[in-house]
Amino acid sequence: MTDERSVADWTLSRDLVDRFVAGKATEAEEAALADEVARVLPFHTELPNPLVAALEKVMDHLGGEPSLWAWLDRHAGRPRKTARLYLVMALLDRISTEPAVTTALTERRSHTRYPPGLEEYLPPVTSEETLADLSGQIELLLRADRVDTAVALAAAVVDLLDALARRIAELDPALQGLRDQVAELRRDLQQVAAA
Repeated sequence: MTDERSVADWTLSRDLVDRFVAGKATEAEEAALADEVARVLPFHTELPNPLVAALEKVMDHLGGEPSLWAWLDRHAGRPRKTARLYLVMALLDRISTEPAVTTALTERRSHTRYPPGLEEYLPPVTSEETLADLSGQIELLLRADRVDTAVALAAAVVDLLDALARRIAELDPALQGLRDQVAELRRDLQQVAAA
């Protein structure tokens, strides 16, 4: 998938960042800043230094990455969708290399090669990188300004994880809480998909 947008297309308004950090931003200005942040986040690995500094200023003011997601989530539209997608991506990246996850996914794919909604995105062979690859696909869709497609992909991945959760917990009891995390992510994605 090629990017239809480039990082040069987006900025973080220095004035908005400064007003927000100083506690002087209006609600409308804060919403505009949240939208700008949501638009540049998918390019985080290649942002020029001034954008990195502005983004870090916002994150530091909020108290770090978890607080950034919570702040974005308070703003409807792209910011909320972006926050919820990054929470899905974080889970995928965190569990991707767990042997129980890879085993459960391999077993599932031996019966259903391409679960619904994942036909275009899953590689032919399952490995410990499979879920991390799906995380990357979600971010690529955000980069290409295909936010609703990214939400649909994330929802399909969450459905897959829900189907795998019981087996994963059988293989590794330390991952028992996955089912609850997946249920919460599903509710969050259903809310933004309906909005």
